[in-house]
Amino acid sequence: MRIDLHCHSTASDGTDTPAELVRAGAAAGLDVMALTDHDTTRGHAEAIAALPAGLTLVTGAELSCRLDGVSMHMLAYLFDPEEPALLAERELVRDDRVPRAQGMVAKLAALGVPITWEQVERIAAGGSVGRPHVATALVELGVVPTVNDAFTGEWLADGGRGYVEKHETDPFEAIRLVKGAGGVCVFAHPAAAKRGRTVPESAIAELAAAGLDGIEVDHMDHDPATRDRLRGLAKDLDLLVTGSSDYHGTRKTVALGAYATDPEVYGEITRRATGAFPVPGAGGN
Repeated sequence: MRIDLHCHSTASDGTDTPAELVRAGAAAGLDVMALTDHDTTRGHAEAIAALPAGLTLVTGAELSCRLDGVSMHMLAYLFDPEEPALLAERELVRDDRVPRAQGMVAKLAALGVPITWEQVERIAAGGSVGRPHVATALVELGVVPTVNDAFTGEWLADGGRGYVEKHETDPFEAIRLVKGAGGVCVFAHPAAAKRGRTVPESAIAELAAAGLDGIEVDHMDHDPATRDRLRGLAKDLDLLVTGSSDYHGTRKTVALGAYATDPEVYGEITRRATGAFPVPGAGGN
């Protein structure tokens, strides 16, 4: 059983539409995949309508959080998307994305980069705009060779020359809100140091005590030694261990299913969730 619990579509910063994403998941031989766009559930309906037979969809979102000045992401699975408190917080984060991206465009233009807001809007194509869209613009302009190369202090990494902060949820509040909506919380790529500063393991212990369900261990941004360390930490803290591709289509080189979650862990996630249920495919359009 192949399970990929972290995938993005054009509803945020992926390059596959939700329908294309689930069809690609089936073609890649996945049995279960999660749609976890940034701070939005807008792609869920399209993905469910197109869901091929034999593929199960886990609905979710990747929530933007910040702890002691460090950005972090919280994967929220199988929550009630209409629960008012969590919905209001997601909208607050999402609504701040446009002025934040416009601020990054202004900073980059001041640095001499011939970037425009119209270019970023075209790249986002109506999705929840974020740094990867600005990074893609830098690639188009020949400023950097790849999207990953834009996430440095020179350009868009936390604290970088073109970086602009946005509203991000306190992770303890995020856990409270997701749990209140019947969902399950997993800390995404917690040791991805190439993205910038990471939270200390002591903070992960505090999050575990506050109800964090798991940590994403098997991820392209974690080397083998880091995965081993995180696996040990998860065992010590009684946290679930997940693995996933963090697929973004052509915006990243990683393939669907490149990293996977153990079926027993997936089963535990579904047992803990009360806000929504995995959706089995019935042969979509």
